[in-house]
Amino acid sequence: MVTSRKKLDFWFWVKVVVIGFMLIFLIYPFCTLITRSFFSNKTAGFTFENYIRFFTKKYYYSALGRSLFVSIVTTCTTLLVGVPIAYIMSRYNVFGKNFIHIFIIMSLMSPPFIGAYSWIMLFGRAGFVTKLFANIGIHLPSIYGKLGIILVFTFKLFPYVYLYTSGAMGSIDSSIEEAAENLGSNKLRRLLTITLPVVAPSIAAGAIMVFMTSLADFGTPMLIGEGYMVLPVLVYNEYMSEIGGNAHLASALSVVVVLCSTTVLLVQKYFVSRKNYVMTAMRPPKEEVLHGGKRFLVTLPVMLVTLIGIMPQIVVIVSSFIKCDFTGFQKGFSLDSYVTIFNRLWTNIRNTFVFSSIAIVFIIILGMLISYIVVRQKGLAGQLMDLLIMFPFVIPGAVLGISLIVAFNKQPVILTGTAMIMIIAFIVRKLPYTVRSGSAFLQQMDVSVEEASISLGVSPMKTFVNVTTRLMAPGVLSGAILSWITCINELSSSVMLYGGKTSTISVAIYTEVVRNSFGTAAALASILTVSTVISLLIFLKVSKGRVSVV
Repeated sequence: MVTSRKKLDFWFWVKVVVIGFMLIFLIYPFCTLITRSFFSNKTAGFTFENYIRFFTKKYYYSALGRSLFVSIVTTCTTLLVGVPIAYIMSRYNVFGKNFIHIFIIMSLMSPPFIGAYSWIMLFGRAGFVTKLFANIGIHLPSIYGKLGIILVFTFKLFPYVYLYTSGAMGSIDSSIEEAAENLGSNKLRRLLTITLPVVAPSIAAGAIMVFMTSLADFGTPMLIGEGYMVLPVLVYNEYMSEIGGNAHLASALSVVVVLCSTTVLLVQKYFVSRKNYVMTAMRPPKEEVLHGGKRFLVTLPVMLVTLIGIMPQIVVIVSSFIKCDFTGFQKGFSLDSYVTIFNRLWTNIRNTFVFSSIAIVFIIILGMLISYIVVRQKGLAGQLMDLLIMFPFVIPGAVLGISLIVAFNKQPVILTGTAMIMIIAFIVRKLPYTVRSGSAFLQQMDVSVEEASISLGVSPMKTFVNVTTRLMAPGVLSGAILSWITCINELSSSVMLYGGKTSTISVAIYTEVVRNSFGTAAALASILTVSTVISLLIFLKVSKGRVSVV
């Protein structure tokens, strides 16, 4: 009876603390944001003025149309790129398959705005490739505008489709395809009528990640949009306007963004639930061994796509060592850009790693507790936590930033401009990676080990600390490294929340690019790239090459 009471007390208070944290720093700010959207600077009291203004002024509702257009087209292009690459990688002996797999993941883990910045350096008006072709009389199309945004998004986000699809194709039961082959179906027909329909839910999961990421992204359209106004940029401009920001209208625009992403997510879940297949996966498909020219032909498109995807990181690192002044890049190599950033922007570098380190400690602790409650403590509290944890994926970073500002910019709690609000944003946005990874690992653990410990008189709290946490540590650590990578690369929420003393590397890169200080921007981006690569290699070592995306 005493053991039962302790068990109730320990996990009861854990649930109270965790749910309380999510309610205070996620639900309360978003509810405050919704409330703020129904007020106006011009009129007193409750009003629909902001929403009427959005749906009646072309400037505003056309931004929604552009956002949806870019996201839909990007989703289609990533499917056209990612699904064939996944099929080739999972079915044929591609040259350097393991290295290609790592490079594809690396292209996903860097922030999209670095990709945009790299494409500007290559194909911008004064870009290296643009000048090269101009010297021989060929004028390349502009990288700026909607086509540039879609191009950057496609090669940045196709790994989502690749990872989901290749995982599903690698675990499909080969007997299904063999049965179709025995009935006279050729390889193309088997692919279209058997393989793709079976893995359709995984393809849809990758597609929805692409759609929501491109819909919420701020950095890429801000850097290369040049007048092609999308909703996240409009939200930023309305809130941060130099002639007086309109927080009420920005709040209404934020609510519209969230409603769009939530609707798309629910539609995707509905259609996936109607087309779900169950297989034993006891006989995964065998890798087809090709030789000579055939092997080269299947490897070539994969390598080309991978090279384009990883090119931004290569360009950034090389550019960081090129001499640069206020007019742009010059001939010769130098370390001046690194000297400049360590002298002038050291605070940004320090903030990035200090904030992310503090956030990751809380992410690991909360991730372990929430994973255990969701998997082991099944009930209303577990279901509520599972729902709350996924909510940040529906809320774009800029929207979360505005909601935190709106909620904590007045007495009794003022957090705006502080390091604390930056860390909270990191925790809320990046916690799902660790929770999902920890939950998946915990589901594979035998509960009898914990039950044996408790039956021997060890309290539930000590059992969790001494037994469970050690067993689930690899899974939690894998997710925590992914959380860490996304923390150090975070821009969307940071650009809304930072103050003079709390700016991060991502914010500094953005501001340096806007100022045309490409050398220092490249040096800062190189620090992020190297940090991401090192973290990713550690993750692959810990997870033994298994990549889990939320």
